[in-house]
Amino acid sequence: MADEKMNARERILLLADEGSFVELGSRVEMRATDFGSSLQKEAGDGVITGYATVGGRLVYIYSQDPEVLHGSIGEMHARKIAHLYELAMKMGAPIVGMLDSSGLRLEEVTDALEGFGFLYRTKSRCSGVVPQISMIFGKCGGGLAVLAALSDFVYMTDDAKLFVNAPNTLPGNTKDKLDTASAEFQAAESGIVDGRGTAIEIAGMVRDLLSVLPSNNEWPAEEEGTDDLNRLTPELSGQTDAGYIAQIVSDGHFLLEVKEEFAPEMAAGFILLDGATVGFIGNRKDTLTAKGLRKAAAFVNFCDAFEIPVLTLTNVSGYEAGVEEEKQLAKASSEFALALGGATVPKINVILNATGSGYVLMNSKALGADVVYAYEDAKISVMNADSASKIIGGDDLQKTAELFDEKQSALSAARRGYVDELITPETLRKHVLAAFEMLYGKREGIFRKHQGK
Repeated sequence: MADEKMNARERILLLADEGSFVELGSRVEMRATDFGSSLQKEAGDGVITGYATVGGRLVYIYSQDPEVLHGSIGEMHARKIAHLYELAMKMGAPIVGMLDSSGLRLEEVTDALEGFGFLYRTKSRCSGVVPQISMIFGKCGGGLAVLAALSDFVYMTDDAKLFVNAPNTLPGNTKDKLDTASAEFQAAESGIVDGRGTAIEIAGMVRDLLSVLPSNNEWPAEEEGTDDLNRLTPELSGQTDAGYIAQIVSDGHFLLEVKEEFAPEMAAGFILLDGATVGFIGNRKDTLTAKGLRKAAAFVNFCDAFEIPVLTLTNVSGYEAGVEEEKQLAKASSEFALALGGATVPKINVILNATGSGYVLMNSKALGADVVYAYEDAKISVMNADSASKIIGGDDLQKTAELFDEKQSALSAARRGYVDELITPETLRKHVLAAFEMLYGKREGIFRKHQGK
């Protein structure tokens, strides 16, 4: 089936299990009569809504139909979608929106605007209750772009357009100069898009995502594990790429990375450990950036909302230096600290190397990690020993540097209780699995009614 020939219903069938889609509201039509609207009425009002199974699990789906009223959003169009969100919350099931619309239906004037507001509110109420996914197949502009960005995950075909202001309306810009509405721009620069490709490819991405997400914030994402719990990981020796490490540790080397093109220096995504979904974040580059921290903070917040444990892989030497970075780093760091420090899900940190305040920020025990592992040869340091010796001073700077360096070993941190255990790359999977098993059922903020004598 060629991507360009797919209509709204075919897009649904591309995602749903065969024969499982059931439509709701097929007879709904607009109520407006002004500007000749009564002559444009069509059943469905430009959006197909219903439910299906995806991988055997209940999912609510809506697909805008550009062939009916250009998929424009009016009062009843919005109400159909909002009703689906209400059902998703009641049933505790994910919801997937397939967007392809000319935007606001002008003929309905303020009724259409009210419909947009109603959708914003409904999606906001769903946030953190059920997973929300948007798939963009065509035009998604103006207020509709906000609707997409309110989702937890966004996937986009390469020929689709996502924008608040069209490229040609930006002062000094043209579409030929910089297509700010393109999937490439929205994936790499704005960070809204988690994945892009053909219609068939993004449908596959969404099916994979739904297979590891919980249906709601009370239903844990876990299946029976099939990988060896005692599998060793010798291939991790000398490796520092967090994405690669996470993939090797995961059951069957499963890895689902999100926002791969945005801030690629910070990896974030999902792995499986003994069948349970675990979120991971970690450095690909050893300096922290504002974009990377914001990406990681948003991901941790999602995991915390849906009771998904978090694994951090720390290899950090400090912060990225630069004027543009300096404008954002403090705020981005605070957002990340709030996310990790406030998360109540099980949190495990593995330190490859860590220096300065970046060490503290990347899920240190002080910030709230439940278990911290470090490689035996890891450095956990404040700064370079030679530089520190010059600041500290003394008669023998070399001796000062050696003493300072000695106190910056992983062993020294373990002796002070900042690290729970020193491990090797070969045993990383075994240790992480055991720790998450121990933390299963973790509770924080326990209310005590009875005080013992």
